Amino acid sequence: MTSLSTRAEVPARPWADTSRPVGERVAALMSAMTLREKVAQLYGTWIGASSDGEEVAPHQNEMGEPVGLDELLQFGLGQLTRSFGTTVLDPAVGAAQLARNQRKIVAANRFGIPALAHEECLAGFTTWGATAYPVPLSWGATFDPELVRTMGERIGASMRSVGVHQGLAPVLDVTQDPRWGRTEETIGEDPYLVGTVATAYIKGIESAGIVATLKHFVGYSASKAGRNLAPVSMGPRELADVMLPPFEMAIRESGVRSVMHSYAAIDGVPAAANEELLTGLLRDTWGFDGTVVADYFGIGFLKLLHSVAETWGEAAALALTAGVDVELPGVKTYAEPLLGEIAAGRIEETLVDRALERVLRQKLDLGLLDEDWDPIPSALRGRDIDDDDALVASIDLDLGADRAIAKQIAEQAVILLQNNGTLPLAHPTSIALVGPGANDPMTMLGCYSFPSHVGIHHPDVPIGIDIPTVRDAIVAEFPDATVTLSPGCSIDGPDRAGLAAAVEAVGAADVAIVVLGDRAGLFGRGTSGEGCDAESLQLPGIQSELLERILDTGKTVILVLVSGRPYALGSAPERASAIVQTFFAGEEGSGAIAGALSGRINPSGRLPVSVPVHPGAQPSTYLGAQLTEKSSVSNIDPTAAFGFGHGIGYTTFDWSELEGDEADAATDGTVSLSFRVRNTGERAGTEIVQVYLHDPVASVSPPVQRLIAYARVALEPGESARIGLEIPADVTSFTGRDGERIVEPGELEFRISASSQDARLVAAVRLTGPVRVVDHTRALHCAVTVVR
Repeated sequence: MTSLSTRAEVPARPWADTSRPVGERVAALMSAMTLREKVAQLYGTWIGASSDGEEVAPHQNEMGEPVGLDELLQFGLGQLTRSFGTTVLDPAVGAAQLARNQRKIVAANRFGIPALAHEECLAGFTTWGATAYPVPLSWGATFDPELVRTMGERIGASMRSVGVHQGLAPVLDVTQDPRWGRTEETIGEDPYLVGTVATAYIKGIESAGIVATLKHFVGYSASKAGRNLAPVSMGPRELADVMLPPFEMAIRESGVRSVMHSYAAIDGVPAAANEELLTGLLRDTWGFDGTVVADYFGIGFLKLLHSVAETWGEAAALALTAGVDVELPGVKTYAEPLLGEIAAGRIEETLVDRALERVLRQKLDLGLLDEDWDPIPSALRGRDIDDDDALVASIDLDLGADRAIAKQIAEQAVILLQNNGTLPLAHPTSIALVGPGANDPMTMLGCYSFPSHVGIHHPDVPIGIDIPTVRDAIVAEFPDATVTLSPGCSIDGPDRAGLAAAVEAVGAADVAIVVLGDRAGLFGRGTSGEGCDAESLQLPGIQSELLERILDTGKTVILVLVSGRPYALGSAPERASAIVQTFFAGEEGSGAIAGALSGRINPSGRLPVSVPVHPGAQPSTYLGAQLTEKSSVSNIDPTAAFGFGHGIGYTTFDWSELEGDEADAATDGTVSLSFRVRNTGERAGTEIVQVYLHDPVASVSPPVQRLIAYARVALEPGESARIGLEIPADVTSFTGRDGERIVEPGELEFRISASSQDARLVAAVRLTGPVRVVDHTRALHCAVTVVR
């Protein structure tokens, strides 16, 4: 490897001098670079990815890199795409290969600049052998940001230890239509829940030295009919009040250093070409100073799918002008096509400099420009990185501490939707375990887990981590019971041959546990996941038929859902003895389910998305105006079977003693409230206190209610706590008719609730004074105190 300090072409390296100011270091490097070398820092390459065959992502074969790796490296390289998450690699071998590639990159360019390596980390580090955590929809179900932050720290530490710098997570899209396949990747249907949980995850992963990436900015989850990468028809008010707040909160509070643009086109304008969004709002208004990276192939899609560019060069010019700094995953538009646009005078070189400065500042922040930067990551220090055979199995990315956090999240995310007293199960003699999810470890994993995302293409390779099935967990949880397994059907196939056997097994057992739901996959290869959109919210395949036939037996039936979205459950809400919902609960998910059934765990999860009654009615979230509710002018009743925030457990809680401001509060003031929650049951439990704002009359039609605060309150039997709320008037703000965010005087209700459908206490308050215009510096949170 060529010494970085003795290159004949570049005898002085002021940018590598850590004693110099950041701006001076970056400016010195930029001034020494040619235009071609500058542009090279604005794209990545995807080593090992194929552009051929049927297993690649849609349009990937049209986005192959136009030049070879060696030709690229002479100018430098901005990013390395998914060195671990492309194929099956032992973690230590992958880390060694990444280090060797970094040496090659450093040696090939005049300035010795390494690439920034990024990976997916939506439900854990997406690499073979790494912990598979629950999906973000389960994060939302916990209503526990601090636990999610701890998970982020663990994921970040794993990635950093093997040489990764950036993680492409979390997803801050607010679920609008759960038919959308990527619902499992979201945190829920409420912007405040999404914002608080996502911000906590970002703080965790950033604390480990990993650059978090907000995605997908913005509107992606509101695509028409729930179809992936479909147009978005959304007014500016809904965009401002529902879609943007999680991103705004994260930018303000988390220390996030990267943002990924959305594939969406909102009212005909693709996000990747939206200067008002990526520069005007994100940077000029909110003050974001990190990098904006392209969603994979997103710049090329301006030509290929959105039809707003005639050539690859025009697509590059649109994106760079809008504010996209880095093309991912490889280079299609930001090399020769972009250089051609500059040469023709159709775009200014200053825009390259603008993006380059952001990229170099980030590399400098990561230590990649320091004189003593070492390509060998901490996990391989002192090892021979050229001896792959000796490295195999020397790095463990599924440590006991990681599994412990995965287990805790899985347990807190189990949602008990209903229970007629059957649960917890008391020493059953025989259990009929029915359903296609009962004995498949992949049932627990989301689309962006490594086994589902990559490993599925390598069926001869072991999963790489221990993932007990529901059957494994039930047998362990109920050792004295006879467990009879009868799947009945597949997840999405039409074969009815197993139905009769399943019914027979149920008839012979004390209790039936029916495990139904999804199989995660990519682009139609699953029933949930990216590109796996649903025509309706009916359970896939013939699972609904299986469920109804089991319910017809009249036996005690416990329905367990393991899915990536909510589904209509037929007659189960009326006939099932109990219903348990989990959302792809990760490698420890089966044990969490079994523990909830036995009572070892007292369920405390709450729905981050509403569960519909009808599969074919237009899906809607709880966050709608009055016109979205049941009415006499339509024969369709969209009322949810189980609403956002719902969940019960094995104890009871009493809510009482509401106290607070009875007088008017100013539009620039604060409302103070307090109340008491008491555990009136016989076992310890956790209540999720939720506070909703109801604005009876406003200058625009407001949502009937929206979440503004929440808290997990754990209480022993007989124990109580007094919950205090300090509610700034700012949190009542909304976007008015003229597009400005305002706090409006008038009557308000603060609904102190166990769910969006279950208000326990209501405080009526009048805001007085003038209409106040507020901005991105407004208060975003209520102060919540819990005093026992």
